[in-house]
Amino acid sequence: MLALRLARGSRPLVQLRRLLVAAASAGVGLLLLCTLMWAVGHPQGAVLRLVWCVIPAAAAVQLAVAVARTDPGTTPRPGLSAIGLGPVRLTAYGAATTAVASFAGSLVALLLFWHLRGDGPRLPFAGAARDLLAADRPLPVGAVVLLLAAVPVLASAAAAFALRPAARARHAEGAGTRPAPVSLPWGVALTAAGLAVETYAGRGGGAALPLPGHFDGSPAGVLVGWSLTAVGLALVGPGVSHVCGWLLQAARPGAVRLLAGRALMTQAARLGRPLGVLCAVVSGTFAAAALHGPGDQRPYGALTGLGAGVVIGCAVATLLTAALEAVQARQETSASLLAAGAPAAVLRTAAGVRVLVLAAAFAPLTWLVAELAAAPLGR
Repeated sequence: MLALRLARGSRPLVQLRRLLVAAASAGVGLLLLCTLMWAVGHPQGAVLRLVWCVIPAAAAVQLAVAVARTDPGTTPRPGLSAIGLGPVRLTAYGAATTAVASFAGSLVALLLFWHLRGDGPRLPFAGAARDLLAADRPLPVGAVVLLLAAVPVLASAAAAFALRPAARARHAEGAGTRPAPVSLPWGVALTAAGLAVETYAGRGGGAALPLPGHFDGSPAGVLVGWSLTAVGLALVGPGVSHVCGWLLQAARPGAVRLLAGRALMTQAARLGRPLGVLCAVVSGTFAAAALHGPGDQRPYGALTGLGAGVVIGCAVATLLTAALEAVQARQETSASLLAAGAPAAVLRTAAGVRVLVLAAAFAPLTWLVAELAAAPLGR
């Protein structure tokens, strides 16, 4: 009840972020249900197609954790412990609000699924996907409930794990001490290994691993290679952000470059990881498009489009949420600089420089990885 009251009293921007979590949960829930009913009518490769839904589910969980971290209701403040809102209760509040938003999205997915299947009232688009959703076959109620509960349970558990006092302390410490980019070598190694596996599998063929939609003949090694590349880019992101901050401060920096560089170094882990994930998603999208050349008229399929939309949308929303978290973390520093007489224009210029430097670093990296991943797959 306390979590519900706090959630109702939140600002519109906070409610918008929770709606994004609900939308992501709805998209993943609908994808899971559609894939389940497709598998009922096509038992061959059914388990592998359901396993592919893990990628959108992981993207939705990542977004839920990022939103929970930026929720003002989960931030410890002086005096809250006196009214019973200590660190444990705040963690429970974050998990509860995440669960409510995710379950709301799953409910929307279920209603939309019933509507497209034609099981509900005769409204516009009712039964529009009867063939895809195997409307002539009985609905496995147990499997439906299990799949719809998967994302809310995982999201709330991940939010509780990320908001526990020990994890919060490590997160704050890691964001404020300008750590060295220790993950950069490991990320580069994993990215190179993933690209090598993709190249070998794309040229040499291999066992086919079915994907949702119409990707029916994809070499399994290509998918394994892309997974390694995605993990590598997620590890590369903080290191690249840290190096960008260090380069900004090199060669006698002025006030703007010094502020921008220090901010990038302190926020390297917070911003770099979502940037690396987005880089992996974009490069993976180009690689997936290369599996079917421009002359191939086969569509990707509704399920593939839905899954790709969920993954891309969650990656972008997670990056924006992480950027908001970085702004919130620097509010005290910015207020101190303004109180000391620093012009507000200098702070705004430093923020713009950070954005431009990150874009200049990650855009070529994304293009390079996408080209290297797509080269052996093009026809």
